[in-house]
Amino acid sequence: MKALIINCTLKRGSTFSNTGSMAEKAAEQLRELDIDTEIIRLNDYNILTGNSSDEGDGDQWPQILEKIKACQVFIIATPIWMGHLASTSQKIIERLDAVFRDKDLQDKTTGQFMPYNKVAGCLVTGNEDGAHSCAAQVLWSLQEVGFTIPPNVNAYWVGLAGGEKDYVEAGGERYFYTNKSLRYMTQNLAFMAKLLAANPFPTNLNEADEKAKAESDPE
Repeated sequence: MKALIINCTLKRGSTFSNTGSMAEKAAEQLRELDIDTEIIRLNDYNILTGNSSDEGDGDQWPQILEKIKACQVFIIATPIWMGHLASTSQKIIERLDAVFRDKDLQDKTTGQFMPYNKVAGCLVTGNEDGAHSCAAQVLWSLQEVGFTIPPNVNAYWVGLAGGEKDYVEAGGERYFYTNKSLRYMTQNLAFMAKLLAANPFPTNLNEADEKAKAESDPE
C-alpha cells in the first residue's frame, strides 16, 4: 500500500520547508502503519496552469498523475499565504478536475473517477489563522473528484498573528493539539485505505447517470 504526500511549499529543492517538516512527520507515522510513503515538492516540477491531464509541451503534471494513480493514500500539505490556500495547492485541485472529462481517468465499466477507493487528507502550516478555511477547501475539492475523506484527516499548525515563526521555529513539533490531530489523521487514513482495498465502492456511475436522465427534464 502506498501514500503520496505533495508538499506545496513555494520553496524549491532542498530549501528548508516548515510544511515539509510536518509532511515528514506524517510520512514517518504512515510508514509505521506499513504504508510505503513518498513526499514530493510540487515546485520541483514544471506544472502548467490548466484543468486537463496534460497541458502539452513541457508539462510535468502527467508524472505526478501517475504517482496519484499508484497510491491509495493522498495528502496535500499546504502553507497558508495571505490567509488563503497556497497557489500551488490550488493548482493540484485544478489539474485533478480532468477526471470529469478524461475517459482515461474513469473506469470504463462503472464510470468511477480515478480517485475512487483512494483516501485523502490535508496538512496545513502558517504563522497566522486560516487553517480551517484551507483544510475545508482542500478536503471538499478532493471528495468532489472522488477521494474518500475519513474523519479527522486534517492536521495543522498556525503561529501567532503577525508572527514570523512557523511550525518548526515556533515549536509546533511539540504542540499537543497538532500532534494529536496528526495521529488521528494517519491512523484513520491507513484504516480506511485498507478497508477500501478490501471493500471497494460498488457504485456504478454510468448506471446512475442513465437513471438520473430518465427522471430529469431534457437539458
